[in-house]
Amino acid sequence: QVQLVESGGGLVQAGGSLRLSCAASGRTFSVYTMGWFRQAPGKEREFVATISWSGGSTYYADSVKGRFTISRDNSMNTGYLQMNSLKPEDTAVYYCAAASSWYTVTEVEKYDYWGQGTQVTVSS
Repeated sequence: QVQLVESGGGLVQAGGSLRLSCAASGRTFSVYTMGWFRQAPGKEREFVATISWSGGSTYYADSVKGRFTISRDNSMNTGYLQMNSLKPEDTAVYYCAAASSWYTVTEVEKYDYWGQGTQVTVSS
């Protein structure tokens, strides 16, 4: 079992930045691919970014490419999502997740563990 806890969400103006953190406990975090997803009211949960277990491979949704950066520090059992140039349409609950995979993973159903989410609100 892996327990994930997100933090760092909040209210920010358009054009601002936030950094989300995902603290992992339980089984060794470093063997899992990590992903960030988001869910806006009335919408399905959508993929944002993913990073392989080693940190050597990343992949982003087109909507955030060039603005968001995913990273991880396996020595700290923590993952991060740096979000710059935020837009009102980025407003959502953001979730981190862990998947038993050697590679980047974009599909929601392939993730085994999920955090409770952190709210990000971007005002115009």
